[in-house]
Amino acid sequence: MDLENAKAQMRKGVLEMCVLAVISEGETYPPEIMKKLEWTNLIVKEGTLYPLLIRLKNDGLVDYIWREGEKGPPRKYFTVSDQGRQFLAELTESWDQLVHSVNQTLKGEAAPTEDAGKRKRKTETPPKPLNIEPLPPEA
Repeated sequence: MDLENAKAQMRKGVLEMCVLAVISEGETYPPEIMKKLEWTNLIVKEGTLYPLLIRLKNDGLVDYIWREGEKGPPRKYFTVSDQGRQFLAELTESWDQLVHSVNQTLKGEAAPTEDAGKRKRKTETPPKPLNIEPLPPEA
Protein backbone atom coordinates (compact mmCIF):
# COMPACT_ATOMS: atom_id res chain seq x y z
CA MET A 1 0.00 0.00 0.00
CA ASP A 2 1.23 3.49 -0.84
CA LEU A 3 1.58 5.40 2.45
CA GLU A 4 1.67 8.85 0.83
CA ASN A 5 -1.53 8.10 -1.08
CA ALA A 6 -3.25 6.92 2.10
CA LYS A 7 -2.20 10.13 3.89
CA ALA A 8 -3.43 12.27 0.99
CA GLN A 9 -6.81 10.50 1.01
CA MET A 10 -7.22 11.15 4.75
CA ARG A 11 -6.43 14.85 4.27
CA LYS A 12 -8.85 15.15 1.34
CA GLY A 13 -11.56 13.57 3.45
CA VAL A 14 -11.42 16.34 6.03
CA LEU A 15 -10.56 19.28 3.80
CA GLU A 16 -14.16 20.43 3.33
CA MET A 17 -14.69 20.53 7.10
CA CYS A 18 -11.42 22.40 7.66
CA VAL A 19 -12.19 24.99 4.97
CA LEU A 20 -15.65 25.57 6.46
CA ALA A 21 -14.07 25.92 9.91
CA VAL A 22 -11.61 28.56 8.66
CA ILE A 23 -14.35 30.52 6.90
CA SER A 24 -16.59 30.29 9.97
CA GLU A 25 -14.00 32.34 11.91
CA GLY A 26 -14.97 35.38 9.83
CA GLU A 27 -15.08 36.81 6.35
CA THR A 28 -11.99 35.68 4.45
CA TYR A 29 -10.63 35.29 0.95
CA PRO A 30 -8.90 32.25 -0.61
CA PRO A 31 -5.24 33.20 -0.05
CA GLU A 32 -6.02 33.74 3.67
CA ILE A 33 -7.76 30.35 3.80
CA MET A 34 -4.70 28.70 2.25
CA LYS A 35 -2.36 30.49 4.70
CA LYS A 36 -4.41 29.45 7.75
CA LEU A 37 -4.55 25.84 6.58
CA GLU A 38 -0.82 25.87 5.80
CA TRP A 39 -0.13 27.10 9.34
CA THR A 40 -1.78 23.90 10.60
CA ASN A 41 0.23 21.78 8.12
CA LEU A 42 -2.71 21.25 5.77
CA ILE A 43 -1.20 22.30 2.47
CA VAL A 44 -3.87 23.18 -0.10
CA LYS A 45 -3.23 24.32 -3.65
CA GLU A 46 -5.39 26.81 -5.52
CA GLY A 47 -6.40 24.06 -7.94
CA THR A 48 -7.96 22.18 -5.02
CA LEU A 49 -9.35 25.10 -3.02
CA TYR A 50 -11.21 27.03 -5.72
CA PRO A 51 -13.30 24.08 -6.98
CA LEU A 52 -14.10 23.22 -3.36
CA LEU A 53 -15.25 26.81 -2.68
CA ILE A 54 -17.46 26.71 -5.78
CA ARG A 55 -18.97 23.40 -4.62
CA LEU A 56 -19.59 24.83 -1.12
CA LYS A 57 -21.23 27.91 -2.67
CA ASN A 58 -23.41 25.79 -4.98
CA ASP A 59 -24.47 23.68 -1.99
CA GLY A 60 -25.51 26.82 -0.10
CA LEU A 61 -22.89 26.34 2.63
CA VAL A 62 -20.93 29.53 1.94
CA ASP A 63 -21.68 32.94 0.46
CA TYR A 64 -19.31 35.49 -0.98
CA ILE A 65 -19.14 39.19 -1.60
CA TRP A 66 -16.80 41.16 -3.83
CA ARG A 67 -14.71 43.73 -1.95
CA GLU A 68 -12.17 46.21 -3.25
CA GLY A 69 -8.64 45.10 -2.52
CA GLU A 70 -6.21 47.41 -0.74
CA LYS A 71 -3.77 46.86 -3.57
CA GLY A 72 -5.06 45.49 -6.82
CA PRO A 73 -8.37 44.14 -8.09
CA PRO A 74 -11.50 43.30 -6.06
CA ARG A 75 -11.49 40.01 -4.16
CA LYS A 76 -14.14 37.45 -3.30
CA TYR A 77 -14.58 37.27 0.46
CA PHE A 78 -16.32 34.16 1.75
CA THR A 79 -18.60 33.73 4.76
CA VAL A 80 -20.37 30.63 6.09
CA SER A 81 -24.15 30.61 5.62
CA ASP A 82 -26.54 29.53 8.37
CA GLN A 83 -26.90 26.22 6.54
CA GLY A 84 -23.10 25.97 6.43
CA ARG A 85 -22.83 26.54 10.19
CA GLN A 86 -25.31 23.74 10.84
CA PHE A 87 -23.48 21.47 8.39
CA LEU A 88 -20.14 22.26 10.07
CA ALA A 89 -21.59 21.54 13.51
CA GLU A 90 -22.84 18.14 12.32
CA LEU A 91 -19.54 17.36 10.57
CA THR A 92 -17.64 18.32 13.72
CA GLU A 93 -19.79 16.03 15.86
CA SER A 94 -19.26 13.18 13.42
CA TRP A 95 -15.52 13.93 13.32
CA ASP A 96 -15.30 13.85 17.12
CA GLN A 97 -17.05 10.46 17.15
CA LEU A 98 -14.74 9.15 14.44
CA VAL A 99 -11.58 10.35 16.21
CA HIS A 100 -12.80 8.79 19.47
CA SER A 101 -13.53 5.46 17.75
CA VAL A 102 -10.22 5.41 15.87
CA ASN A 103 -8.26 6.29 19.01
CA GLN A 104 -9.98 3.49 20.93
CA THR A 105 -9.11 1.07 18.14
CA LEU A 106 -5.48 2.20 17.92
CA LYS A 107 -5.06 1.91 21.69
CA GLY A 108 -6.50 -1.60 21.71
CA GLU A 109 -9.67 -0.51 23.48
CA ALA A 110 -11.99 -1.64 20.68
CA ALA A 111 -12.99 -4.94 22.30
CA PRO A 112 -12.94 -4.72 26.10
CA THR A 113 -13.38 -7.86 28.14
CA GLU A 114 -16.88 -8.69 29.29
CA ASP A 115 -16.17 -7.55 32.87
CA ALA A 116 -14.50 -4.33 31.79
CA GLY A 117 -17.43 -3.57 29.47
CA LYS A 118 -19.90 -3.98 32.34
CA ARG A 119 -17.90 -1.65 34.60
CA LYS A 120 -17.47 0.93 31.87
CA ARG A 121 -21.15 1.03 30.95
CA LYS A 122 -22.11 1.99 34.49
CA THR A 123 -19.93 5.11 34.46
CA GLU A 124 -19.68 6.13 30.82
CA THR A 125 -22.22 6.48 28.02
CA PRO A 126 -20.92 4.70 24.93
CA PRO A 127 -20.53 6.88 21.82
CA LYS A 128 -23.12 6.67 19.08
CA PRO A 129 -22.36 4.06 16.40
CA LEU A 130 -20.58 5.64 13.45
CA ASN A 131 -21.28 4.46 9.91
CA ILE A 132 -18.13 4.98 7.83
CA GLU A 133 -19.43 3.25 4.71
CA PRO A 134 -19.68 5.59 1.72
CA LEU A 135 -23.17 6.69 0.82
CA PRO A 136 -24.53 5.54 -2.53
CA PRO A 137 -24.46 8.20 -5.27
CA GLU A 138 -27.56 10.35 -5.40
CA ALA A 139 -29.86 9.47 -8.26
